[in-house]
Parts: sequence; C-alpha cells; structure tokens
Amino acid sequence: MYLHRHILTRLSPHRRHFSQSAAAAILHPPEPEPLTYLDGFPRPDPKHDETILAVPRADSGKNISAKERRVERVPSIIFEQEDGQHGGNKRLISVRTDQIRKLVNHLGRSFFLSRLFHLEVRAQLDSDEVVESVRVLPRNIHLKDGTDAPLNVTFIRAPSHAMLKVDVPLVFIGDDISPGLKKGASLNTIKRTVKFLCPADIIPPYIDVDLSELDVGQKVVIGDLKVHPALKPLQSKEEAVCKIMGQRVSEIQKKSK
Repeated sequence: MYLHRHILTRLSPHRRHFSQSAAAAILHPPEPEPLTYLDGFPRPDPKHDETILAVPRADSGKNISAKERRVERVPSIIFEQEDGQHGGNKRLISVRTDQIRKLVNHLGRSFFLSRLFHLEVRAQLDSDEVVESVRVLPRNIHLKDGTDAPLNVTFIRAPSHAMLKVDVPLVFIGDDISPGLKKGASLNTIKRTVKFLCPADIIPPYIDVDLSELDVGQKVVIGDLKVHPALKPLQSKEEAVCKIMGQRVSEIQKKSK
C-alpha cells in the first residue's frame, strides 16, 4: 500500500492542471469565424437584392397548382435537406408570378439559381403578418415552353452553416485579346455551369473564365478556375470547360482560293 502511494507521488509532477477558463475552452470550443467573399472574386450585386413574398399552401396536386397559376401565383416548396427527401421542415408555399418572372428575366435562369434570397411567408400577400422569414437558394425552376412563364419553383433553406450544391454559371472574359481567337480560331464552350459544394455565406454569383492567354488548341479545365478556397468542385478537376479550336482544313483551303 505504501509503495502504491509512493508511485503516485512520484508521478504527480507530470499531471496537467487546467484553469476553469482553459477547461471551458476545451468543453466549448470557440465558434469558427464566418466566411466572407474575398477581394478579386465575384460577389452578388446588391442592386438585385429582393425579398420574395409567399403565402402558405395547404395542398399539392395538379388541380391545386392550376388554380394557383390562374390567380398569378407559382406553386413552390421550401426544403430543408439537400436532396429534399429526409423530412425536416418542408413547407408548401406559393409565390407571386410577376416577381419570379421579373427576377428570372433580369438575372437569367442560371444566375437566378445561384443567388440567395430572403423569403417571407405571409398569411396573405398583402398582409403584414409574417409566418416565416428565411434565407433560401432557388434549387430548380420549371418554365413553360414558348412563354418562359414560371410553372413551379423549388427552394432550399440556406442557413450560414449549410453546405449547398450549386451549379455556378461561367462568364467568359478576355476573348478580345485571346491569341488563339485573334488568329481566327473559335471558342468551343463545353460547360456553361460547374457544380460546386459551397458554404451558404459565400456562394459565388458566377465564376470568371479567363481566355486572355489561350492560344489555338489550349483549353481551360475545372481545376484552372479561380474560386474561393472553401468551394469544392463536385466534378473532376480535369474536365474541360472550354477549348480554342483551330479552323478546319476545308475552311483554310476556301480562304486560300
């Protein structure tokens, strides 16, 4: 018994003693700092900031949807989960047709689907009673062929901690000084959007694709795109985005005649 106490006494200098503040830091680690857009990268234009107004919808189905469209409302759904299937706060709503049409026309369909909006669910569209106020990302929109009238919209909730899959639009720049294009070659656009896993707070409205140094036969792949380091591509980094294509032999022969 004495020997056991003696060993403990000899080991005691190696024990670590924590203050209350240190122990609290271990049990409750500090929250990570919120991510922000970096200088030099595209960020949403505040002139397109808009709150989407909605009303609750009790039922779904073709007849209900047709009835909503007749009164200039678009049947919509807000999902919680990325795949929209695992429960979690699903809400049926209807949004104003004129508002959605205006946003899609001003932004373009792919840019509309890569932009966060604040959405207010009100008891009635002309009511001040707010049932829910939430930040959302449009996940999908179905437009009518021929008229591009919005038929339905799907939204997903976008809290700060969310990681969301986004098809980010590509904007091609530098084509006026591209060596390959100056030689008469053509741009083969392979992708117009690229899917990324994005922290909700820094979803890019678009990604610039710089063509200014591309010569004939050269290409840009997904891994070449300059994006915030927190964004993760969901496609192979080796997939081509675009390529500078040389003229066909037949076209060159025609010009030489």
